[in-house]
Amino acid sequence: MTARTPASPNDTVPLADGTGSGGRPAGGEMDAREPLVELFRDLRTSPHGLASREAARRLVVYGPNGLARRAGRRWPAELLSQFTQPLAILLALAAVLAWAGGTPALAVAVAAVILLNAGFAFVQELQAEHAVDALAAFLPATAAVVRDGTRAEIPAADLVPGDVLIVAEGDRVCADARIIDGVVTVDLSALTGESVPATRSADLATVTDSVLDAHNLVFSGTTCTGGEATAVVTRTGMHTELGRIAALSQRGATQRSPLETQVRRVTWIIAAVAVAAGVAFLPVGVWAGLGWSAAISFSIGLIVANVPEGLLPIITLALAVGVRELARKGAVVKRLSAVETLGSTTVICTDKTGTLTENRMTVIRLWLPGAELDATADVDDPRVRALAVAAAACTTAQPPTDTQPAGSGDPTELALLRLAGNLGVAVTTAGRDAGRRAVFHFDAHLKRMSVVDDTAGVLAVRTKGAPETVVPCCTHLVAPDGSVRGLDEPTRVELQHTLDRYAADGLRVLAVAQRALPGSAVSPARREDAGTGLTLLGLVAMVDPARPGVAEAVTSAHHAGIRIHVITGDYGPTGAAIAHQVGVGHAGSRVIAGDDLDRLSDADLDALLAGNDEIVFARSSPEAKLRICEALRAGGEVVAMTGDGVNDAPALRHADIGVAMGRSGTDVAREAATMVLTDDNFATIVTAVAAGRRVFDNVRKFVLYIFAHAVPEVVPFLIFALSGGAIPLPLTVLQILAIDLGTETLPALALGREPPEPGLMDRAPRPRTTGVIDRALLLRAWLLLGGVSAALVMGGFLYTLTRAGWQLGDPTGAGTALHHAYLQATTVTFAGIVACQIGTAFAARTDRESLFTIGLLSNPLLLWGILFELVFTAAVIYVPALQDIFGTASLSLGQLVVIAPFPFLVWGADEVFRWVLRRRDITRCDAADNLPDPTPAGLPAPITAR
Repeated sequence: MTARTPASPNDTVPLADGTGSGGRPAGGEMDAREPLVELFRDLRTSPHGLASREAARRLVVYGPNGLARRAGRRWPAELLSQFTQPLAILLALAAVLAWAGGTPALAVAVAAVILLNAGFAFVQELQAEHAVDALAAFLPATAAVVRDGTRAEIPAADLVPGDVLIVAEGDRVCADARIIDGVVTVDLSALTGESVPATRSADLATVTDSVLDAHNLVFSGTTCTGGEATAVVTRTGMHTELGRIAALSQRGATQRSPLETQVRRVTWIIAAVAVAAGVAFLPVGVWAGLGWSAAISFSIGLIVANVPEGLLPIITLALAVGVRELARKGAVVKRLSAVETLGSTTVICTDKTGTLTENRMTVIRLWLPGAELDATADVDDPRVRALAVAAAACTTAQPPTDTQPAGSGDPTELALLRLAGNLGVAVTTAGRDAGRRAVFHFDAHLKRMSVVDDTAGVLAVRTKGAPETVVPCCTHLVAPDGSVRGLDEPTRVELQHTLDRYAADGLRVLAVAQRALPGSAVSPARREDAGTGLTLLGLVAMVDPARPGVAEAVTSAHHAGIRIHVITGDYGPTGAAIAHQVGVGHAGSRVIAGDDLDRLSDADLDALLAGNDEIVFARSSPEAKLRICEALRAGGEVVAMTGDGVNDAPALRHADIGVAMGRSGTDVAREAATMVLTDDNFATIVTAVAAGRRVFDNVRKFVLYIFAHAVPEVVPFLIFALSGGAIPLPLTVLQILAIDLGTETLPALALGREPPEPGLMDRAPRPRTTGVIDRALLLRAWLLLGGVSAALVMGGFLYTLTRAGWQLGDPTGAGTALHHAYLQATTVTFAGIVACQIGTAFAARTDRESLFTIGLLSNPLLLWGILFELVFTAAVIYVPALQDIFGTASLSLGQLVVIAPFPFLVWGADEVFRWVLRRRDITRCDAADNLPDPTPAGLPAPITAR
């Protein structure tokens, strides 16, 4: 079924007769928060539910109550499309040439690589569907409804607007609905990211800007944690809030990573160059006097020499190594190419709670009338103990046990239980629950919770919550001498100053109050009755401390030129204070509330994010997160976005790197993300960025290593063609394949494990347009390393022939006197290229620094790879069976001595080149130091340009 555009809260609900709600034309409006009489009229239903026949008709109109996919997958065509990618085409060409060259084993190996990479790519494209599958898991299988005036159990997929739904404790809500009777508490964390239960009832509430804040509505995918209610269904399927998130998650196609884009572009260029060179030199060979057969053989050899057969498998394996190393550090990456994308990250958008902080609230300050105390110190004040007992009694959290050492429940309530325990007045779960007579769970709109306790036969109401909602309910306070007196205006002013001060320090503050009930009183039946005439006991200030290492990670990110924005559902000043504590932004940095963000136009948001400021976005919605992400990407940024809830899935899906929390995150978030943090720690993101930069550098190193050999492989064919065959072919096609798929592979893989160069995280992120292969790399590979290597191997080839008495134009074919010398000369070319590979491998280990700064032996895998290379080369040269296959001959000690200096000459030339570059960089830095500082005094230097 094709996904529909998600409905807004005021969308029309079409009915079975083809009209809009209540028979109005489509285009009319129905608000689920309107008075019940009007809602029943618009939905053409009643508290007795729908008739079965009417429900069946509506099911035809709406379709099943489920999450629709954007479109069905045509997996055979999509899988086959993986074989038309440029690298797949190049590898297929190499396989055909290997088969034509008489080496079917090599052809089969290359074909296996093609299949493996096609499978990788296809599996990666399934991830968007997995995210929707995970969302669908939030919908239950059955639902309790009223049909034909009686209660019935039906498949949840058969729900339609107008059905009367019965919601009880433990149920997963099946659709968006309006409560018509009863009171329930629901866990909205799937949609809002907030773990605090919310109370929903049939009372008509003031219409709010956000439909999620309306406390007479319940939503598909949320869970009822207490109570029972009946509700009329207003939206089903993709029109629900959960469906809206699913639609956002599916919107747009996944874009290729920078590495995928660059490799795709470069490999098309390589393919075009290889084929064009082969076709262009075909007539050149014929013109030079070669026969058509020799010219065709020459062209095939030229194509093979230009095709880097090992490029894709080596890139894939190098990225796989990066994935494995990141997993050991707490970051599970689900797409190989994402490792490289991490290295180009320019902006990190992070949550606050649990990512920058420990998500473990700790009480640190207490305010009582006339006193302010350190909660971590020994306190001898009866009022403090009374405050702690009341606060701990007004909780539903479970304290730590042997089976749950961290306890369970809201972190704020766990902090209150720990406070009571530290003060010697611990409140046990059994004692708390045994004396409880009523509980009014925390209400997100009222921002407070109340309980009624029976202590030794005395009933008392205890309330805790946000000071701005609890203090207005208070008429008295406990004075320093323990007496109860009226709450006067000066004390209220003092309270407000204290709250402002605590908020500026990033503290979360709760007010605690109580009221003793007369002996003959019964437990209040309504929340309103419990929340009047209270006596204020004091304020509890707590903090969610920053995680160890986060501040250092933020500093490292700033040195690397990465900006950090905090996107939180928390109160703005609290988020800003925590951000400032860990080094994000500075005192006075901008805080943008959700409402303020909604009022910004796209152009204003683009301008806001284009600067170097780091911003705290507070009270953010899923759309806001997605909008921030897309605005940053439109500005050319590479964005890493963190999230843990269902509501974060769209932003995680559309960021360059979606980062989900492994411990606290939902399955939906983990499915939508590209990377999952097993420790929920921001510092791990920065570690992953460093790993991504290292992977990118190492990809460039082995690309340099592979490309440098194209020149000494191509030049022999050019000399052969341009000489018209007077100089015999210095290298055979099979010898090229032995180099490209044999000797160079393990050293190239070892370069993918190269340790990071000094200053890796002290340089600005590379622009998104910066390629793995750029002009500087090609010049270094082809002119310097390749040019030196080509000169050496051609010199070795001609030296070997002339030492045997060869002169220009002398025949060297089978049966001639010079044939053995010719075989030795081609073997010298082959072995010379391998020797130059060794020098190139050491040269490629650094981009600017001297090899001695990182150590000759600091990459043992490279040493093992070179050892294998030497053993393989020796086998090709000296094993008779391999001599017959590759056209080689045994070399004498004198010929080996000629080849031995090649690695040192190649590496030495590149070492001198890098020394020149370093001297030039030093000269430029000295010149820049003499320029006046453009940064105004008193302001921080801008983040390095990206």
